[in-house]
Amino acid sequence: MLKLIKNGEVYSPKYLGIKDILLIGDKIGYIDDCINIPDNFVDIEIIDAARSLVVPGFIDGHVHITGGGGEGGFKTRTPEIQLSDITTGGVTTIVGVLGTDGTTRTMTNLLAKAYALDEEGITCYVLTGSYQVPVRTITGSIQDDIILIEKIIGVGEIALSDHRSSQPTMEDIAKIAAEARVGGILSGKAGVVNIHMGDGARNIRFIEQILDETEIPPRQFVLTHVLRNPELFKVSIDYAKRGGLVDFTTSTSNTSTDEDKLTPGKALKIMLEEGVNIENITFTSDGQGSLPIFDKERRYIGLGVGKVTSLYNAVREAIIKEKVAIEDAIKVITSNPANNYMLKDKGHIEVGKDADIVLLNKDDLNINSVISRGKVMYHNGEVKVKGTFEK
Repeated sequence: MLKLIKNGEVYSPKYLGIKDILLIGDKIGYIDDCINIPDNFVDIEIIDAARSLVVPGFIDGHVHITGGGGEGGFKTRTPEIQLSDITTGGVTTIVGVLGTDGTTRTMTNLLAKAYALDEEGITCYVLTGSYQVPVRTITGSIQDDIILIEKIIGVGEIALSDHRSSQPTMEDIAKIAAEARVGGILSGKAGVVNIHMGDGARNIRFIEQILDETEIPPRQFVLTHVLRNPELFKVSIDYAKRGGLVDFTTSTSNTSTDEDKLTPGKALKIMLEEGVNIENITFTSDGQGSLPIFDKERRYIGLGVGKVTSLYNAVREAIIKEKVAIEDAIKVITSNPANNYMLKDKGHIEVGKDADIVLLNKDDLNINSVISRGKVMYHNGEVKVKGTFEK
């Protein structure tokens, strides 16, 4: 029941200095400069963090937990994610999404997998819908899904400017956002709309029209995959300056040999230099989603699979290679997604928050230990808790 993390250099993500953290069950119970254990006290597990940075458990806001893909036919449907695929990447909270396929991948399947991952030891939420418009929901209504189903916290991913989208109109997207917003207001949830951005020439034109012509605020939308091409990235900077939420995908196809490719770390540094508020930027992995490769004629020619472990790898690169401050880099996978999705118990090391904590080796910033809801899931390169069907 009790765990004491001793002498760690704590980022909450704000830098707190050397602290001890007492975990009581699945919550953070106490934080102080030095917590002493009384003589003859109950058994307590001591975790030595003297050579570690202690940060909040990572939040991955875009994971295809039931698998994704299928763009190359039925055999290219990627498999469901396993628990250790998530925890070895330091991730303790995820948001599950569907993708291109809203037919053989269903919302009931997505919701069941979310409950399964919760039972295995992490925290999982989901978004209702897929690429398609009209949105395929559980109850028949976006608003009802968000209000009545606890795990549903928004809508997505809805595809725009992509040859795989349903080619919705600006009015279609505005109505989706309006329904999600009211659902969120009435249920105390974020009600955000996750927009899958393709590489089409229209870019974010529809989103800009909605902001110009309606009362819907910029933070209603999370624009993901915005590093697809230079023009999309450029307009996403302006969108973020306007108050919108932008998201960088950390999984990439292994076929790329372009050394000048804009990585999430580089993109984060550029946005900060351009004056974008760090609070408006997140990283997500697109984990377990397919990474289809198309030729110039939009014909499928190959496939990769997204990895949740890419999430922290991109943050580590931003810190080491791009010299982004640790406090800022960690925010894009902790406090920022927690705030954007209104996950009040996540993303911060504070008394009363969930005991989701990651220990990083101070010398190389590699992941040493992962604690989810007070339970050690990964330690010193060894998976301590495996999923139900993992060998």
